[in-house]
Amino acid sequence: MAKSTKKRKAVDTKVDREQQYAIADAMQLVKDVNIAKFDASVDLHINLGVDPKKADQALRGTASLPHGTGKSKTVLVFCTPDKEQEAKDAGADYVGLDDMMQKVQGGWTDVDVIIATPNVMAQVGRLGRVLGPRGIMPNPKTGTVTFDVAKAVTDVKGGKISFRVDKYGIIHSSVGRVSFTAEKLVDNAKELLSTLQKMKPASAKGTYMKSITVASTMSPGIKIDPRSVS
Repeated sequence: MAKSTKKRKAVDTKVDREQQYAIADAMQLVKDVNIAKFDASVDLHINLGVDPKKADQALRGTASLPHGTGKSKTVLVFCTPDKEQEAKDAGADYVGLDDMMQKVQGGWTDVDVIIATPNVMAQVGRLGRVLGPRGIMPNPKTGTVTFDVAKAVTDVKGGKISFRVDKYGIIHSSVGRVSFTAEKLVDNAKELLSTLQKMKPASAKGTYMKSITVASTMSPGIKIDPRSVS
């Protein structure tokens, strides 16, 4: 235990909690201060100047990270039999309708993303109480309700992520792992931030990106200077 404490203290001395770092420096630093013995996730926390209580400011969307997240996502596809082979060929881990719905109703939710074709959403909608709280309910806004299941599965497996603003106006999203190069982390982060910038609501007043922080699973937060990401 003392050894871990020493490591954490050494890490804390490397990070200036008040300083805003250029994004490239921040990504290198988050790698340098990692003390986890596993390939920790690198996450961005973006505090936006929005009011999530207003419908047009409750941001939700997707971004296709150029280098993926470093994590293989498990995908379930709800569809009719004529679409099952298409979903399987694209790499879906679980495919079906009635059988898979019964499994979910029984409490099974061991998947990262769920895709559904529009013609089965009336049935899938009954799973809202199970899937909603986990944030994996299929939604047209995130491209997970579509007849083009092959593209949807391929996109998710290739690095497409979904995000939504929480009740405090903050977006939390993984942009890779500590094993990534700093350059790849920068590329992924800039793609997410660019997507959010394009989604800025016309009704949002004041500073839009109030703060950006990056941290790995076990590292302190490192502030990023918003001016360095344009």
